[in-house]
Amino acid sequence: MPLQDKLDALKAKFETEMAPPEVVTVMHRVIDELIASGQAERALKAGDRAPAFTLPDPDGKHVSTQDLLAKGPLVMTFYRGAWCPFCNLDLQALEEARPEIEARDASLVAVSQQTAANSRKSQRSNKLNFPIVGGNGGELAARLGIRWRLPEDLQAIHKQLGADLVAFNGEDSWTLPMPARYVIGQDGVIAYAEINPDYTRRPDPSDVFPILDRLKRSNAA
Repeated sequence: MPLQDKLDALKAKFETEMAPPEVVTVMHRVIDELIASGQAERALKAGDRAPAFTLPDPDGKHVSTQDLLAKGPLVMTFYRGAWCPFCNLDLQALEEARPEIEARDASLVAVSQQTAANSRKSQRSNKLNFPIVGGNGGELAARLGIRWRLPEDLQAIHKQLGADLVAFNGEDSWTLPMPARYVIGQDGVIAYAEINPDYTRRPDPSDVFPILDRLKRSNAA
């Protein structure tokens, strides 16, 4: 089943069986406001130079763009946290696509503001064979233009639903990245960017395959 079909089924179940109507109303309003703000359109996109990073994986090992891009292109995805079932489906789909990504000489990494312990939990529960690196406070997301702050009524809902970001992230900024997927070429330039203010909408991992194929042909030329 395509990733978006799984996400649509999860959204329908959440909104009709799991969440009270007043919670759904707030979530829809916040998404609409984030879309209307135009922030996604102002974020870095294809053709822009990607910010370099050096971030720790859950075991404290530093992962850098310099090392990753020395091997080939980089597929980078932003992960809201272990508490988000939509993000977990996204990670699982990326893990399924990982062999195809690696066959194109690319690396795959997820970036999350959550604590190392929660990233280890995410890796175990989603059976990942690629790292989730820690973007504490969302600095990398901010440099890309995709970090945003939750309004107070949504903060209250997160606490109500057991997704207190202060506890999950180990800091109190109450910020998250918009779901985003990037392909960065070995020259450090973004070759593909998909950013969506609606966390229930995600690109299929296979969308990056033609981009990676093009980069591989360019490198071989």
